[in-house]
Amino acid sequence: MKRTNRNIVLGGVLIIALSVGFTTIGNKDMELVKNLDIYYTLFRELNMFYVDETDPEKLVTTSIDAMLASLDPYTTYIPESDMDDFQFQTTGEYGGIGSLIRRSGDYVIIADPYEGFPAAKSGIRAGDKILKVNGSSTENMAIESVSDKLKGKPGTELKLTIERYGEEKILDFTLIREQISIRNVPYYGMIDAQTGYIRLSNFTTGAGKEVENAVLALKENHGMKSLVLDLRSNPGGLLIEAVRICNLFVPKGELIVSTRGKVKQWDSDYMTQQQAVDTQMPLVVLINSGSASASEIVAGALQDLDRAVIVGQRTFGKGLVQTSRPLKYNAQLKVTTAKYYIPSGRCIQALDYTHRNEDGSVGVIPDSLISEYKTRNGRLVYDGGGIQPDFEVVPETLSEIALQLYTQNMLFDFATRYRASHNEISAAGVFSLSIDEYNSFKAFVEKQGFEFKTASEQAFEELVTTAKHEKYYDLATDEFASLEQMLSHNNLKDLETFQDEIRQLLTEEIVNRYYYHAGRILSQIQDDKQLEKAKTVIREPSLVKEVLSGEQGDLAVAAVYP
Repeated sequence: MKRTNRNIVLGGVLIIALSVGFTTIGNKDMELVKNLDIYYTLFRELNMFYVDETDPEKLVTTSIDAMLASLDPYTTYIPESDMDDFQFQTTGEYGGIGSLIRRSGDYVIIADPYEGFPAAKSGIRAGDKILKVNGSSTENMAIESVSDKLKGKPGTELKLTIERYGEEKILDFTLIREQISIRNVPYYGMIDAQTGYIRLSNFTTGAGKEVENAVLALKENHGMKSLVLDLRSNPGGLLIEAVRICNLFVPKGELIVSTRGKVKQWDSDYMTQQQAVDTQMPLVVLINSGSASASEIVAGALQDLDRAVIVGQRTFGKGLVQTSRPLKYNAQLKVTTAKYYIPSGRCIQALDYTHRNEDGSVGVIPDSLISEYKTRNGRLVYDGGGIQPDFEVVPETLSEIALQLYTQNMLFDFATRYRASHNEISAAGVFSLSIDEYNSFKAFVEKQGFEFKTASEQAFEELVTTAKHEKYYDLATDEFASLEQMLSHNNLKDLETFQDEIRQLLTEEIVNRYYYHAGRILSQIQDDKQLEKAKTVIREPSLVKEVLSGEQGDLAVAAVYP
C-alpha cells in the first residue's frame, strides 16, 4: 500500500474512533478527543516525512504496548497472530503432537514430549532434531514457524524426519495430531503411609476436577488421612477453578473470593457450590514466590478460613482480575478490570510495583502499605502483597556452575546421550546417578569445552576496566593480581564442590527421559526441604490444630533452612 493510501486508511480509522461514544462531551472526553487527534496528526506527519520508510503496524503496536506498560503488568494487547497461544494459556488445549521444542544450532529439537500424546506414543524422544516437517526442511527456520507447522487440526497427519543421537540412519515418523490437553495435576501419590501429595501446576479448565479425582483416588485406594497440596511455581489461571478446589476442603456456602472493580455490575462474590470431599483431613499447602493469582486465592482462602497450614515462601502478589475484550481484526485486549479479595477482606495484590524481586514477585513492603486482618479463628494476617506462610522455609539456591550447566544445555545433552545408551533405568523415585556415571559427566563437560564466568569474575573485570580508565590500576597491580586469583573459579573443583546438587539435577533430567514429567516430579521430591517441613508439620496433628486455632500467636512461625 502506498504511503498516501495508508494515511487515508489510518486517518479514517482514527476519525471513526474519535466520533464514537462522545455524543455528550465532558471535560474528560474532550481531553480524550484532543489527545487522539494529536496522536493521529503526529502519526501522519511521522509517516509522511520521516527520512526512512516506516512500518505503520509496528509503530502502532509499539505505541500500544508502551501505553499499556504504563498501567500494570497484566493489561496487554493480543494481536490475532498470538491468539492461539492466548487460548492455550486459558484452556491448556491445542491441536498438535504434544511436545515442547527449542532451538539447537541450525535446527529445532524436541525438548520434552508429553506422556500419552502423539510425539511420545510414536517413540519420539527429547533431544531428537527435527530435520523436516511434511518434507519441508526446517534448517534455520524460526522456532515459531516450526511450532506452527507442528500444530494443526486434530486427526490430521504429520510426517517428521528426525536425526537422533546414537542412530546412524535418519528416522521418519508419521503422527496423527490430537487435541492436546495439558494436565493441571501432573503427579499425585503417597509420601508416607498416611500422607498424600498432589502437585497442581496450572488452573486451566478442569483443574478442580483433576484435583478432586486425585483426592478421591488417594483416599479410596491408599487410605490417605492427610494431604500436602503443592502450588509452588503455579502461575494461576481461571478463578472459578480456584473456588472449586477450595470447595473440596470447605463446606458448601463459604465465601472464597470477591472481585471489586470500576464496573459495579461486574463485581461478584464466589461461594462454594457443592458438598466438600473432606472438611476435617489435615491439609498443608506448599507455596513459593512463583505461586500467583489463582494459587494465591487457594492458599489465602484456606488460610483465612483456618482450613490449611501454609508452608514455604511469600507468594508472588497478583490479586488482579483480567477480562478479555474483543477488538477489531480478531485482536483482543486483556484488561485488568478488578481486584480480588479473600475471606478475611485482604487483597493479595502487591500495592507497591517499585519494590519487586528479579522474578517479579513481592520484594520489600513498606510498613505504610501493610494492614492487619484476622482469620476466622482470630489469627493475624496481612495484606500488601502475596500470602505469607505460617511456616517459612527459605529455599536453597543453586550454585553458579549448576545454573550455567543448565543454561548451556550440558545437563540436557548428557541426558540425551545417556538415554541413547541405556534402554531402561530403575524406578523414578529410586534412580540416582552413580559416582562412575557422574565422572563420565565431568569428562563430557570437559570435552564440550564448557566455560563460564561467575558474577564475581564479571564484576572484577568491570573493576579493572574502571581502575585502568581512572589510572589507579598501575598503582595496585599486585593487589589486583591477588584478588583475581582469589576470585577465579575452577571447573573441575566446582564440579566436585557442588557435586550433590549437580547430580540431583542430572538425575531429574535423565528420569524425565524415561518417566516424563510425572517421573521428574517424583525424583525432585525425594530430597525436598519444603516438603520435608510440610511432612513434619502434618505428622503432628496437635501442631496443626494449634496453628489453625490461633493458639500459637501471630502468623509466620519461622522454620528456616540454610
